[in-house]
Amino acid sequence: MSPMASSSSSNSILPVSVSPLDDGRQREKERLIKGDEKAFKGSSMTKRGAYAAISYMCCAVLLILFNKAALSSYNFPSANVITLFQMICSCSFLFALRHWKIISFTDGGSLTTSDVNATFVPLKTLMRTLPLALTYLLYMLVTMESVRGVNVPMYTTLRRTTVVFTMIMEYILAGQRYTRPIFGSVGLIVLGAFIAGARDLSFDFNGYAVVFAANFTTAIYLATISRIGKSSGLNSFGLMWCNGIICGPILLFWTFIRGDLGMTMNFPYLFSLGFLVVLLLSCILAFFLNYSIFLNTTLNSALTQTICGNLKDLFTIALGWIIFGGLPFDFFNVIGQCLGFVGSGLYAYYKLIGR
Repeated sequence: MSPMASSSSSNSILPVSVSPLDDGRQREKERLIKGDEKAFKGSSMTKRGAYAAISYMCCAVLLILFNKAALSSYNFPSANVITLFQMICSCSFLFALRHWKIISFTDGGSLTTSDVNATFVPLKTLMRTLPLALTYLLYMLVTMESVRGVNVPMYTTLRRTTVVFTMIMEYILAGQRYTRPIFGSVGLIVLGAFIAGARDLSFDFNGYAVVFAANFTTAIYLATISRIGKSSGLNSFGLMWCNGIICGPILLFWTFIRGDLGMTMNFPYLFSLGFLVVLLLSCILAFFLNYSIFLNTTLNSALTQTICGNLKDLFTIALGWIIFGGLPFDFFNVIGQCLGFVGSGLYAYYKLIGR
């Protein structure tokens, strides 16, 4: 969640108040618009789309590691509470940035005084984003819990199968169709995931079930962004704001009735400096990650977002193996990982050349 995410190619990255443009500001506007040029000749991906994809991968790698540290290394009892903290942090950042008129919540980029109210967006628009907010809440809760029960290398391996769920949901919700090269690269990713996890799939059935549930909720969430996000009139900041103010109270109530807040208060490392640093960095990274997800999905596609998740796995697996361990060396696992990376690379190549 950082710079702005507009589905229109003519919007500036961080829209500010609309006023007459002098020559200098006009040149700056033209410079920003040029950021929507193609990554290179013949490419179907814009430069801004490429930057969004890279930003997402960097944030995702770091966030997985910090979440894993909080839930496993410190044995924090509730993933829901971490999700709640992340939402509160995100809404606080957005409120401050919007209040100071640094960002806008709409595609037009205007910051008129009339729309600076309690919610910053009209109630009708807020209700239109309700399905997106609910799928976001489900995605956040299940994904956070899925990190706990599986080691980092196998977690990233199983998460690659999200691409299949995403293709199915995009076809159902948006009628999206893909070419044979895309199908081939996706098939290679899935084959690699099953080969890598073949010797380990009999262990911790519940952990694997939660990961596959996370794959399903992720696919629904990304497809919903692709469909609702582009027609709501809101940019990525606006969509994130709606998610936060809709889901925050629901999650607060849920953690209260489940007793998660009580467990948090009794957590022995709650005021430990190391844990607080991990939690703070997790919240900051969640803000930027959620923004980059919106930006990547609206500028590119839900499937591109999923493939980016596969490409960043190389770094996640390497760092996770070094920091957390949990998966001994195995020949088939390495072969499966390599197939997955090759498939992800082929998809990226076909996307860039426009096939």
